[in-house]
Amino acid sequence: MTSLRKLVWWMLALVSTATWAAPADVGSLLQLLATVKSGEATFTEQRQVTLQDMTRTLESSGRLSFAAPDTFVRETLKPRRERLAVAGNTLTMSQGSRSRSVPLDTVPEAQVLVEAVRGTLTGNRELLDRHFTLQFSGSLDQWTLELVPREPLLREQVARVTVSGVRAALTEVQVQLAGGDRSTMKIVETRAP
Repeated sequence: MTSLRKLVWWMLALVSTATWAAPADVGSLLQLLATVKSGEATFTEQRQVTLQDMTRTLESSGRLSFAAPDTFVRETLKPRRERLAVAGNTLTMSQGSRSRSVPLDTVPEAQVLVEAVRGTLTGNRELLDRHFTLQFSGSLDQWTLELVPREPLLREQVARVTVSGVRAALTEVQVQLAGGDRSTMKIVETRAP
């Protein structure tokens, strides 16, 4: 057997034993995320807010939890205790002893942010497609999903939400407001699925 023939056989053997993964897309990512039914994490958030030509950075931290299909809780512990809980279409905001519940769909600017996170956490393609145009980049091992609100009036408030993660875990949520303010929330799982 000539050297060239040996090389061809070796390459064929290598190709036949290699595992080729299909390129990742938004559908593959959402299928993976849909397998996770609940989770808990801690977060730190930095918000850059411009007030009277001066930019301030506000920091907060706390806990997050979710349970599929539609429950999401954000509990801020610092700098002051606040709680935002969404179950179905009910948004409950609490601060100290005060609490207020409203239908989520009556607060469109809050709904777009909640649905970006909740829809991504649960891998709910229908929900995400209803509210956003989606742009996926990366691989399932390290991905980014950019969500731009479909509703023109909402885009005047929220320019885009960018969610990043590793496999089935969200690691960061960035919110870019139309006026230039933005927030970056870093997420660390405390209870893996």
